[in-house]
Amino acid sequence: MKLIRWVYYFAPLCVLLPNSFAQKPTQCVDDFVIDSPYVDPLGSTYVPIDSWMYPAIDRLHSLGYINTAYSGIRPWTRLSIAHMLEESYSKINDDSRNDEACSIYRILQKELTPDVEDLNEPHEQHTELESTYTRILGISGTPLRDSFHLGQTITNDYGRPYEQGFNPISGFSTRSQAGRFALYFRGEYQHAPSAPGYSQSLANDLATIDAAPISSNPNQATIPSGPISPANNFRIVEANVSYFLLNHEFSFGKNDHWMGPARGGNFAWSNDAENIYAFQIDRIEPLYVPLVSRFTGSFRYQFFVGSLKGHTDPNDPWIHVEKISFKPTANLEMGFERSTIWGGEGHVPITLHTFLKSFFSFQNVPASEKFSRNDPGARFGTFDFTYRLPFVRNWLTLYTDSLVHDDVSPIDAPRHAGVRPGIYLARFPHLEHLDLRVEAVSTDPPTGRSSGGNYLYTEFVQKQGYTNKGFILGDAIGRESKGGQSWLTYHLSPSEEVQFSYRNAKAAKDFIPGGTTQNVFRVSTIKRFNKDVELRGWIQHEAWKAPIYKTGKNTDTSVAVQLTWYLHGKFSKKRLMQELQTKP
Repeated sequence: MKLIRWVYYFAPLCVLLPNSFAQKPTQCVDDFVIDSPYVDPLGSTYVPIDSWMYPAIDRLHSLGYINTAYSGIRPWTRLSIAHMLEESYSKINDDSRNDEACSIYRILQKELTPDVEDLNEPHEQHTELESTYTRILGISGTPLRDSFHLGQTITNDYGRPYEQGFNPISGFSTRSQAGRFALYFRGEYQHAPSAPGYSQSLANDLATIDAAPISSNPNQATIPSGPISPANNFRIVEANVSYFLLNHEFSFGKNDHWMGPARGGNFAWSNDAENIYAFQIDRIEPLYVPLVSRFTGSFRYQFFVGSLKGHTDPNDPWIHVEKISFKPTANLEMGFERSTIWGGEGHVPITLHTFLKSFFSFQNVPASEKFSRNDPGARFGTFDFTYRLPFVRNWLTLYTDSLVHDDVSPIDAPRHAGVRPGIYLARFPHLEHLDLRVEAVSTDPPTGRSSGGNYLYTEFVQKQGYTNKGFILGDAIGRESKGGQSWLTYHLSPSEEVQFSYRNAKAAKDFIPGGTTQNVFRVSTIKRFNKDVELRGWIQHEAWKAPIYKTGKNTDTSVAVQLTWYLHGKFSKKRLMQELQTKP
């Protein structure tokens, strides 16, 4: 606790240190030289969703650049980001007044230059030890860790374990590339203390709400019933092998996904839960379809299918996800997505026939069919858009994400839809380094179907709903809840920041007896002490009420410090032979 107290008082002071490593470019004069854009013969690894590169690219897009970025389908590969920068080079270079955009462009360019050099020079197979990191998280008070019912204290964290006390993680990441093949691996050791968990009475109440009785489903990942044993495990966060062909990445393994434009969460898929093992087809570059794209603009699409874990009723269902996004104009992006959970032990076998049935079924079916081997599955659909507003195109971006269950799309059933609208102000007048983002969210639409938590993110057949190992795959706001989030960020440099954020969430009383309320305040910082060493830290205070769990007002405070070393250590046969030849 002395360490936590020391971090609490002194970690914020690091942001006051002079930013001696931040570049102050005068012009964007360096361009990527890519001989054949969009027809590269080499594979490329994906950039993890929690990378600093995504907020930087979001800012660059909202400042009026990066028109080929599809914010509704992430992650992006390293070479696809290089193509985005190449597309924006002339516009940024011609606009000499926008030093902020130029600064962001140059630091992204510096990060991706080795990838472009690999593309343009004679290729050699190589492996790179990308990074190693350690995070120390201390929590005082009782946190919430139940996105399916009462709420989460820490969201969008890959379903990592945490409890009151000391919660360290240590990990590393590597990437390899050989011709059209690419391999990415990220793994970490995780620890969390033991905890009393939910009482048997509370567990029974929540299981009754879910229609999954404890008597027949004693160990439900969605209900953290006590006692909870300490966690000490090595987890694979990401691990995938991919093959590049015709501007597609065909991959298998654990992949990150972020399928929407919002910052706080996305209805289709986020990194709130642990990644699943899946087969994926991803169109990584814009596709222009003759005649059609004259009206719709270029397209991107993605498909993946894999199994879900932590489900007991039925056990081991599968999920497939399809999304297509298009850009009718440079300032407007729209996307449609569909997710289907189907199968499960003792319910529907996982076969090509049942997959095709779930893929092509759009109509509601009677209960007799839902509980038979012909069940098409639990079907969810989303629609999102991102729009740089007229007259303030280089300042203000409006976006919305939406979700329906057993309807084709939120477009044709708006009263049945959960929504997450947001607005992003990329800069303030005379305060170029400051930005503001505000989002509201609701999964309690104005329809009689939204009652008792039995509508969005759940289903009466797939009782553990839209989860993997107990955490919601999409928006951490959870079922039948409302809330909002805001972020005020001061950018010390494109890869450094100081941020204040606020999050509110309230679950409906007809879902959780007595309802729940969360108010979370956080101050965070990212600081680079040189180009290869990054320090992240945050202090968070949460006040919550959940009468069904604990009476009165409850609070918890979290302090975290993460140190990351970006090694950039590349190993290849050619380099090894050169080093051996230089030795006496």
